[in-house]
Amino acid sequence: MFKGLIGRKVGMTQIFDDNGIAQPVTVIEAGPCYVTQIKTKDKDGYSSVQLGFEEVKPKRLTRGQLGHLERNTLPPLRILREFRTKSPNVAEGDRLGVDVFEAGERVDVVGTSKGRGFAGVVKRHGFGGGLKTHGQSDRHRAPGSMGAGSTPGRIFKGKKNPGRMGNERVTSSNVRVVLVDPERNLIAVDGSVPGPKGGMVLIKTARKH
Repeated sequence: MFKGLIGRKVGMTQIFDDNGIAQPVTVIEAGPCYVTQIKTKDKDGYSSVQLGFEEVKPKRLTRGQLGHLERNTLPPLRILREFRTKSPNVAEGDRLGVDVFEAGERVDVVGTSKGRGFAGVVKRHGFGGGLKTHGQSDRHRAPGSMGAGSTPGRIFKGKKNPGRMGNERVTSSNVRVVLVDPERNLIAVDGSVPGPKGGMVLIKTARKH
C-alpha cells in the first residue's frame, strides 16, 4: 500500500504526553500532494508514484512542465518527486493529505542536511586535535600524520580528511508519527529530521520497521 508525502520542515517544538512527559517533535507542513504520474514496470522499467507539491504561478514553470500537469487537469506545482512502490493503490490526479498517516505509525523522513562548507577534521569527523599546552605543538586542529611508509606509499581511499561537510541527502529512519492535523496540513514526528527550517522533506512508510 502506497503512503508518501512531500512537505516542508516548519521547525521543532515539544508535546506533552498523557503522563506529562515532554516529547521533542519536528513539525512538517506536508501536502496537499497530487499524484502527477504512475510509472509501471512494463512501460517504464520500474514501479513508482510521482507526486507534486506546492502550487505556484504558471509563469514559474516551463511549458513542458505545465503540459505534464495539465494532462490530469492539475494545478501548477513547483516540486515533483518519485516514490518507489510495488503496489500503488492511487490513481493519477488523486489528492493526498496528511491523513494518509496515523499517529503511532513509523515513517522514514528524507531531507538534505545543512551545508557547512569546507570543514576541517575536528568539526567534520570529531578528531581530538593535537597538544594545546606548553608550546609543544602548533598543530592544534590538524589531522596529523596519516600516510603509510614506503608500502603502499599513498593514502587509501575513504580516509577521513578535511572537505565539504553537509549538503547531503540524509534519511531519518523509523521515526514515530506523534501528531496528525489534517485541517492545517501538519504532521509531527518524534525527534529531529535533516535540513533547515523551510527545507523540503519526503515522508514515506518506514522500510526497516
